[in-house]
Parts: sequence; structure tokens; C-alpha cells
Amino acid sequence: MSLELYPLEHKLDVCLNEKIRKTKVSKSLYLANPYGFSLQQKSTLLPVIKEILESMGLEVWEPFERNNQIDFSKSGWAYKVGQADYRDVRETDGTFAIVNGCPPDEGVMVELGMAIALHKPTFLFRDDFRRCTDSETYPLNLMLFTGLPEQNWEDYYYTSIDEISSPAKALYKWLNSAG
Repeated sequence: MSLELYPLEHKLDVCLNEKIRKTKVSKSLYLANPYGFSLQQKSTLLPVIKEILESMGLEVWEPFERNNQIDFSKSGWAYKVGQADYRDVRETDGTFAIVNGCPPDEGVMVELGMAIALHKPTFLFRDDFRRCTDSETYPLNLMLFTGLPEQNWEDYYYTSIDEISSPAKALYKWLNSAG
């Protein structure tokens, strides 16, 4: 069934109702993103991406949501946020990073770097058409691709919301793998 002609709400409903959903959550995913800094992105874009990931059977760890218990009026809050985010990257099974912008958000890049250093599976989402690279091969800084396979890295790189749950892409394959 092609969803190209349907509005986003219908696509999300179809995705939520398809047999993609697991009976239990099988893997956890850290959702590295800058959307918590924008009220509009936090209320419109972030929920759509999070719901699609959850509909696939993933337990999504979203940092802005997970850090909402920290009192930002007290000194030391920044250290606590950084430590909580590092712990979450370390404890989840993989990282899905929203890498829009030129350059992408610095915090997301650090979280992605931690995930790569920890040998976690990483998946990149970028629907920003601008190129931020000096490489002819990659659309972003080449270091972001060190966590992806040299061949077929495009399977780990998502350029639209529709691709996120695609069985042809790496996230779906990873989720349904034994490892």
C-alpha cells in the first residue's frame, strides 16, 4: 500500500496499526535531538518521530522528556543533565540522531560521538536538504559516518519521516535481528 498521497496523520495511523508493532519492547533507542529547544518542534515534529519509533516496538528514551525532573533553577543542573544524557546513551541499545542544521546541533553531535565510541548502532535522520561537508561521499561531516558501515551507509541514513519504519532500512532490520 503506497502512502505517498495521504496526509501525515493518515500515514502515522497506518504505521501504528500495521503488524510492525511488537508484542513487547525488544530494544531501547536514545533519540538524540535538538527539538526540545523549540516549543513548536517539541509539540509537532518530536511526537511524530517518537510515535513512529514506538510503533515499531522500540522503547524510546527522549532526553528532554527524561530530564524534566531536574530543577533548572539550582546550581549544578547542567552537570546533572550531561551525566543523565551520557548514562542514557550508554544504557540504551542504539541511538537515532536528528542531525538537521548546518552544522547540526552540538549536543546531538556529542551524543552521537558517545554512541559511536561505545560501539552502539547509530541511525541518522536528516530532512534538511543543505550539505555540510567537504566530502563528495557524505552529506555531513565524515566523522559521523564512522559508526556506519562503509558500504550501504545510506541504509542507516533517513531523509524523510516515511523512511523511518521502512523494512528496507537498517533500523527495521536491526530491530528485528537477534542481537
